[in-house]
Amino acid sequence: MQIVRTLIWVLILFAILAFSFFNWQPVEVTLWDNLVLETKVPALVIIAFLLGLMPMWLFHRSVTWSLNRRIRSLENSVKSSALSRRHEPTAESSPVPPVTAAPSVVEKPVEKTVKRGDTLTPAEGTDG
Repeated sequence: MQIVRTLIWVLILFAILAFSFFNWQPVEVTLWDNLVLETKVPALVIIAFLLGLMPMWLFHRSVTWSLNRRIRSLENSVKSSALSRRHEPTAESSPVPPVTAAPSVVEKPVEKTVKRGDTLTPAEGTDG
């Protein structure tokens, strides 16, 4: 996405430069009765564009800022709610699990004794 945005900005810059090259003529702009501004056409067009863009850009930034603030606030409230629920004991689960006694007698003896050189990997030729 970044390359598309960069490509669009390069095309806009190229269009502005081409427009400026072919329209480099002085014009007189009357601001008030006795105030006349003499400037070139490209400068006038660029200034008018920026003056029109600025209010909408500022509005966009303010909305983005307020929405980000709202999102952070909601995330913090969800996080604190989850942490408070995590520390509350529930009625269904007991705080201490019941202790069971370990069997004192082994019911089935070991059938095969361990020999020197035995490993935990399966023997060759077996599946498993």
